[in-house]
Amino acid sequence: MDEELNVTYVTFDGHVEMNKYRYVYFFIMFTVYILIISSNSIIIYLILTHKNLHEPMYIFIAALLLNVVLYSTTIYPKLLIDFLSEKQIISYSACLFQFYIIYSLGCSEFFLLAAMAYDRYVAICKPLQYPTIMRKSTVSIFLVIAWLVPASNIAVQAIGMAKSKLCSFHLKSIFCNNTIYTLQCVRSRLVTVFGIVSYLDLVVFPILFIVFTYTKIFIVTYRSCKEIKKKAAETCLPHMLVLITFSCLGVYDVIMARMETDFPKIARLIMTLQITLYQPLFNPFIYGLKMKEISKHLKRLF
Repeated sequence: MDEELNVTYVTFDGHVEMNKYRYVYFFIMFTVYILIISSNSIIIYLILTHKNLHEPMYIFIAALLLNVVLYSTTIYPKLLIDFLSEKQIISYSACLFQFYIIYSLGCSEFFLLAAMAYDRYVAICKPLQYPTIMRKSTVSIFLVIAWLVPASNIAVQAIGMAKSKLCSFHLKSIFCNNTIYTLQCVRSRLVTVFGIVSYLDLVVFPILFIVFTYTKIFIVTYRSCKEIKKKAAETCLPHMLVLITFSCLGVYDVIMARMETDFPKIARLIMTLQITLYQPLFNPFIYGLKMKEISKHLKRLF
């Protein structure tokens, strides 16, 4: 803690062999960051510039990929600076802000995936009612809810943590994730209870809704002709792949970050890097290659 400026600094202790491999880390992560920004931005550009992609499903995909760009920009620039710095530190207020942005965007992804699931349900199970149900106003409401509800929930937790007393100033991570809770002397009961409620509202309930919706879709398509089955597989499979990978990484983040035991440092680093790599890198490829209309425009572009 800097007494003169009255600023609390936190040290990232999640790095491995920093002095030996700092330039290797920097080169790899810089390359990955450029790939993430460019690949996601290309899909967003295609969706925005082609009128036949101005449909609810593609708008939700664009929102999802925009989340990825913002999420990566919250993490990677600070990581790159740390690789070239003698000390890997961050002010506690900046750490809380990074935590807030990361989990607001992360939780909004579940809401966007839920909106996609509902869109696919209406398109496949109620095709005649689709134009009247999935109007522009409906899509706008879904987008506002997807970004506003998680942001407001995580804001309450961040404000609660800002008022907590700290007994440790070392994070077992390379960025400000759930391990930030381990810095507190005593975890506030209010923040803990609200965190559990938020986890149910922002993660569990959307996942249950998605599973229920896709179950209904599969039941309907199972009784339908091959053409409808093919259409359902083409549009639903990418969403399911994204949901499964993101859910698995999310569960890891919650469990590992809250564990007080000494987990091997290199294993913790590898798993943490997977959270920052898998979704941002694979999402544009999943949607770019698996979604037929987007794939067509990609081929024309290149």
